[in-house]
Amino acid sequence: MKQPGEELQETVTELDDSAVVDYLLNNPEFFIRNARVVEQMRVPHPVRGTVSLVEWHMARSRNHINQLEENMTLLMEQASTNESLFYRLLHLQARLASAHSLEEFLSRFHRWARELGLAGATIRLFPDRWRIGAPSGFTHLALSRQAFEPLRIQRLGHEHHYLGPLNGPELLVVLPEAKAIGSVAMSLMGRDGDLGVILFTSRDVHHYEQGQATHLLQEIALMLPELLERWIERV
Repeated sequence: MKQPGEELQETVTELDDSAVVDYLLNNPEFFIRNARVVEQMRVPHPVRGTVSLVEWHMARSRNHINQLEENMTLLMEQASTNESLFYRLLHLQARLASAHSLEEFLSRFHRWARELGLAGATIRLFPDRWRIGAPSGFTHLALSRQAFEPLRIQRLGHEHHYLGPLNGPELLVVLPEAKAIGSVAMSLMGRDGDLGVILFTSRDVHHYEQGQATHLLQEIALMLPELLERWIERV
């Protein structure tokens, strides 16, 4: 009890953001009871100095809507890309599956790449994973893992795909008969990347560059081994 002459002391509790947020969440009718005050409130703005709370909320809503529209556009573009990827793979698989010989298989694969505007497509196999030694007739597909290993370390590292140029000695390892190759898309074949190498080639040095999407390459690298097993036995 306050004694006579004793000064009245009031304890003032300092409000922080958390306390204000809790109060507003527990009292949603606050904005209805204080609509006039809310309309007069001003909040900082990086360009206009200050804006009303209503304008600030509307701007946030517009930004949110714009972000949703951008996300929807990206989803639509991705869906279109996936559909195109699906039909390309389906078309390639149908053509390769109907080949009557390995020579026809390789020729169809090469022509498919030419139809895409490329110089061609080549398959090289590691002989320790496929039975391609003499007298199989498939020896021209062999790629020495030992000879390829320095190129793999330099260009692919821990990745399964490389897109870009190859120098002269590197081209001699994977494409000894190729001429005027500007850039390549090189993929390790198989889920573990240990079955061989697929190469798509272009005469344009800028056609294949690092950073480009590799979804199509990945699917082809997984699809080809099963198709090749029609003619070549795996070790």
